[in-house]
Amino acid sequence: MPDRKRLLTFRGLIITAAALIALAVLATVLTIIGLRGDAIQDAERDAGNIATVLAEQTANSVQAIDLTLAQLQNQISATGAATPEQLRAVAAGADMFHILRSHLTRLSEADVITLVGADGRILNNSRVFPSHKLDLSDREYFQLARAGGSAELFVTTIVNRVTGRPAIVFSRRLESTDHAFLGVVMVNVEFSYFRHVYESISSLSDQSFLFLRRDGLVLVRHPDPQQRTGGHMPGESPWYRIVANRGGYFRTPGIFDGIPRIVAVRPLADYPLVVNVAMSEGAAFALWRRRATLIGLGAALTLLGFAFLMRAFIGQFRQLLASEQSVIEREARLNDKSRELESTNAQFDAALNNMSQGLCLFDGSARIVVCNQQYLTMYNLSPAVARPGCTLQDLIVHRKETGFFTGDVDDYVRRILENIAKGQPFSWVVEASDGRFVHVVNRPMANGGWVATHEDVTERWRSEARIAHMARHDALTDLPNRTLFKERMDEAMSHLASDGMQFCVFIFDLDLFKAVNDSLGHPIGDLLLRSIASRLSELVEEPNTVGRLGGDEFAILQVVESDAHAEAAALAQRLIRRIGQPYEIEGHPVVIGISVGIAVAPADATESSMLLKHADRALYRAKSDGRNCYRFYESEMDAVVQLRRALEVDLRKALADGEFELHYQAVMDAATRAPCGAEALVRWRHPQRGLMGPDRFIPLAEEIGVIDPLGAWILRDACAEAARWPAHIKLAINLSPAQLRKSDLVGLIGDALTDTGLPADRLEIEITESVLLQKSEASLASLHAIKRLGASIVLDDFGTGYSSLSYLRMFPFDKIKIDRSFVRELASRADCSAIVCAVTALARSLNMVTTAEGVETEEQFVLVSSAGCHQVQGYLFGRPGPPAALEWRQAEPQRA
Repeated sequence: MPDRKRLLTFRGLIITAAALIALAVLATVLTIIGLRGDAIQDAERDAGNIATVLAEQTANSVQAIDLTLAQLQNQISATGAATPEQLRAVAAGADMFHILRSHLTRLSEADVITLVGADGRILNNSRVFPSHKLDLSDREYFQLARAGGSAELFVTTIVNRVTGRPAIVFSRRLESTDHAFLGVVMVNVEFSYFRHVYESISSLSDQSFLFLRRDGLVLVRHPDPQQRTGGHMPGESPWYRIVANRGGYFRTPGIFDGIPRIVAVRPLADYPLVVNVAMSEGAAFALWRRRATLIGLGAALTLLGFAFLMRAFIGQFRQLLASEQSVIEREARLNDKSRELESTNAQFDAALNNMSQGLCLFDGSARIVVCNQQYLTMYNLSPAVARPGCTLQDLIVHRKETGFFTGDVDDYVRRILENIAKGQPFSWVVEASDGRFVHVVNRPMANGGWVATHEDVTERWRSEARIAHMARHDALTDLPNRTLFKERMDEAMSHLASDGMQFCVFIFDLDLFKAVNDSLGHPIGDLLLRSIASRLSELVEEPNTVGRLGGDEFAILQVVESDAHAEAAALAQRLIRRIGQPYEIEGHPVVIGISVGIAVAPADATESSMLLKHADRALYRAKSDGRNCYRFYESEMDAVVQLRRALEVDLRKALADGEFELHYQAVMDAATRAPCGAEALVRWRHPQRGLMGPDRFIPLAEEIGVIDPLGAWILRDACAEAARWPAHIKLAINLSPAQLRKSDLVGLIGDALTDTGLPADRLEIEITESVLLQKSEASLASLHAIKRLGASIVLDDFGTGYSSLSYLRMFPFDKIKIDRSFVRELASRADCSAIVCAVTALARSLNMVTTAEGVETEEQFVLVSSAGCHQVQGYLFGRPGPPAALEWRQAEPQRA
C-alpha cells in the first residue's frame, strides 16, 4: 500500500477510535440514567399495586366496624330515648350489655364496644358489667360529638386507660329525633385488628404500611418500632395534595426514620382515611446500582483497550507522516490526461453511487464488472469481496455470510442464469433476513451479461399491508371487524359443507355501557373497550375468532367438536365471569356485565347473515330476561320479534284511541295505617291482548319516542283525579329518564297543576337512579326547577343502583323509597334488615321521608315500622286499581 494511502487510513482510524470512545462514554451515561428511571417506575408500580389491594382490604375492615356502629345507633334510636336520662335508663342495663357483647363477637379483633352518656361517663361496655365509671369527656371524639359534630363515623387514636395500650377509636354521635346530643357509641380496636391487612407486606423487605386520617393523623404504621401512632404528616408534605387528587405517588426524605422512600398513596373511597405503602430508595435502586457498577467497569476496561490501540496508531502515523511529502510531489507530476481521466472516473462514480437503487453489472461469465455503493450498503457487503471479477456464486455466498441471504445459493444462481439465457427482463420481490423487502430487476444484455437493480420497497409493502389490515380490523381494539368476521363465518360455512365442522356464533354487548360513557367520558369508555378486547383475546384461542362489530357489540365464532350446546354454554359462562370482573381505568373502578346471544350452525341456520340474525335475537332475549346472562336461539324468538313489532305499531295509536288508563295504589302512614297518598300507575287495555302492565310497554315507548305524549297525558289526567281527593292525600307520578331530558318538562308540570287546580305541594315526582347516573347538568337543573314549583322529588328503588349515596349528595331529595327486594327478605336475612335500618337512619339524618315498597304481610309491616320507615306501600293495604277503588279511611291505632 502506498505511504499516502496508509497515512490516510491511519488518520481515519485515529479519528474513528476517538469518536467511538466518545460514543461509548455517552452511551454508558445514558444507559445508567435510563436504568435509574426504569427503577423508579418499577418501584412506583409495585408500591401502587400493593397500596390498591391494602386500601380495599382496609376499607372492608372499616366497613364492618361502621356497620356495627350504625346498627347500634339505630337500635338505640328505636328505643325512643329523647333525653340523656332516658338513654341512661335504656343503655345502662344488662340487656344492653348482652347486645354489645353480641356485636363484639362479629368484630374478632375489636377490644371493646362502649356507650358514653352526654356527661362523658361510661354507661355500658362489652368488657364487664356493670362497667367502670370512667370519665371520657376529655377525649377528642367526645368533645367533637358534644359540640354538634356529624353523626357519621369519626376515627382517632387513644391510649386505653384500662389496658394502657394504644388503640384506634371508631365512634358515632348519638342523638334524639330532634338532634339533641345524647352521647357517643364507639369501638376500641387494637392495632392487631389490621394485622391481616399489613402482614401481606411483612415478607417484602424495605416496605412499610401507613394508615392515616385525611387530615394527616397517623393511625397505624407497620413496621413501627418507635410507636409513632398519633403523629401527623408535616404540613408542607405533598401528601395532602395527592390525597386531594384521589391518590398518586411522591418521594419523601424519610419523615419518621430518615430513610428516603417512594410512597404510593391510596385514599379509601367511602371513608376519610388513607393507606400509604412506601418502598425505600435503597431497595428500589439496589438492582440499578449493581447494573450501573457492572456497566461502568465494562466501559472502563473498553476505554483502556482503546487507549493502547490509539498509542500504537499514533506511532505508525508519525512514521508515515514523513513519507507524505514525497507522495504529494509524485502526484503533482501527473500529466493533464491523467487528471482528465480521474475527473471522468470521479463523475462516473458520483453518478453511480448516488443512485437510489443498488446496481450491479455482470459480464457474460457471470462476474462483476461494477457495483455501486448503494448495493454494498444494502447487503452490508465488503468492497474487498464484491469487487470487479467476483463471480455471482461468490457474491451470493458472501451475502449469506453477512446474514442477508437465507436460501439455497446454488439453486438461486441456477435460476438467475436460466432466466438470463432466455434474453427477457425478469423480476421478483425477495424478503431479506432482517425483514426488508427488495424488488430485484434483471435486464439481459447482448454480450450475455446483465444489469441487476435492487430497490428497497419495505415501506411501500408495509403501508399496503397496514391498509389491508385496517380494512379488516377495528381501529380501536385491533380485533377483526364486521367485514373480516363475516369472511371467517363464510369460511366456516364452507368447512361445514365439506367436512361437517360445526360452529357457534356469539353476539354480546355491554350492559349499561352508555352510562359509563356519559358519567366518565368517552376516553374512559374507549379504554374500557380496549381492556375488554384484551381479556377476550386471552380467553378465545385459535381456531376461534373474536371480533368487534361496532360500538359495544362484540362477536365470537367458536369451532366445536362434539356437543355444540355444551361447549358454547361453557364458553358463555367463562365470558360472563371474566368480562364481569372489575376494571381499573385511569383510577376509576368500573364494573360491567354482558348479555350473550348464541346461534349454532347448521342447526339454526346454514347462511352467515341468517346465523348472525338469529344470534342477535337470542341476545335480545338475554336482555329481556334480566341481562348478564346467555341465551341460545329458539325458533319461537321469531314470534317474539314479530310480537314486538306488532306492539310497536299498536302503541303508536293507542293514546289516540284512548286505550290507556290509570290505576292507583295507596301509600299508608306507618304510624296510623291511614292513607296519606297514592301512586299513579299506567295500564294499557289492548283490544286483543287485554290489560297490560307498564313493564311490557314503557321500555318500548321510550325507545320509539311515544313516552313524551304518554307522559304528558298521565301527568294531566292524574292531577285532575287527585284534585278531587281529600286535601291531605298526595299524588305520586313516576317520571321516565327520557321525559326528564325534555326542555319543556317544567312548563308541562306547571300547566298541569294550574289547569287542574292541584296544589303543587301535593305532587310527588318519582325518579330512579338511572336518571342521575349520567350526571347531566340539564337533568339536575330540571329537578331543581320542579322543586321550586313546590312539588316533592322522590328517589325510587333506592339501593339497587351503582352509587346511591353519591346521589343523595347530588340532589336534596324529599323522600327515599326502599326497594321491595329488601323488604321481601327482611324477616329471613340479617343483611336486608341492616340495610333497611341503615337507610332509614341515613334518611332521618338528612331530613328525608322513607317509604317501604312491597309490604305484603303483617310481619313485614311490623319490621319496617320498627326500622323507622315513615310510610308503607304494598298488597297488604291493597292492589293497584281504578280511582273508584280507593278508600280514604281515617287513622287507626298502630298494631303491636
